[in-house]
Amino acid sequence: MDAVSASAVARSVTDVMNAISVDVEDYYQVLNFQGRIDHSEWDGFESRVERNTDTVLQAFADAGVKGTFFTLGCVAERNPELVRRIVDSGHELASHGWSHAPITSLTEAVAADEMVRSKALLEDLGGVPVLGFRAPSFSVTESTRWALDALLEAGYRYDSSVFPVRHPDYGMPAAPDEIHRIEAPSGRTIVEFPMTVARFLGRAVPVAGGGYFRLLPYGVTRWGLRQVNRRGRPGVFYLHPWELDPDQPDLRDRASRLGAFRHYTGLKKTAPRLRRLLKQFRFTSLQDVLVERGFL
Repeated sequence: MDAVSASAVARSVTDVMNAISVDVEDYYQVLNFQGRIDHSEWDGFESRVERNTDTVLQAFADAGVKGTFFTLGCVAERNPELVRRIVDSGHELASHGWSHAPITSLTEAVAADEMVRSKALLEDLGGVPVLGFRAPSFSVTESTRWALDALLEAGYRYDSSVFPVRHPDYGMPAAPDEIHRIEAPSGRTIVEFPMTVARFLGRAVPVAGGGYFRLLPYGVTRWGLRQVNRRGRPGVFYLHPWELDPDQPDLRDRASRLGAFRHYTGLKKTAPRLRRLLKQFRFTSLQDVLVERGFL
């Protein structure tokens, strides 16, 4: 590649505005402890979601970045001032459901109720419209496609739950890996901002953040986002507040060996890696990217 072409590629990568998001949940509410920590036990654990989300807010402020905060209804109910700080800091407020139960574990009626209740509470606390939704554990799959109709009925404008990969806990591998309108069983469509994957030897490689950001070398995320940006597409990155908290209580005895590995590995790396990422790529909220791209 000559110098002019290399410069053009570098420019095309840095010119693409990506989306960054935060799934606002506490350390004991995650999939790794599902089935081992009951919801009835949650009040017995030290809550660290507010301080950890404030850490994320500060990191975004230092980098001059706006993001989307997919917030659990149960977290918002207990931390109303945190919701207001998110909005007052200029970020997009969106829903992560109510209880953090994967949609695959809920009846259609309960899932729809969680979508409606979380949206209503967040809008009441934040004083802003809530347009976006992300299902806990990316649990909008082929078997739960009915959830898309529930989202439309609840008044959401876009979803960001589909992960176009094969994974034992989630995934819709045949789904498009770029922003698109996804069809619900009723025939109606809703905007889908899928989780980001890159391509290696024809296979999808998750580069959207979360555990992949902690467990894999930083260079994998950088390579993947650059690949997506070179195609002129925005990526979407996500993280959890607890991933910036290496001092959180140790609950390994309440998780499987694999779950403990997924949860605790790389926690000390997240904050410096995040700062590095925010310097190397351009980020804003999902809503801003969707408006820029003509989907909202």
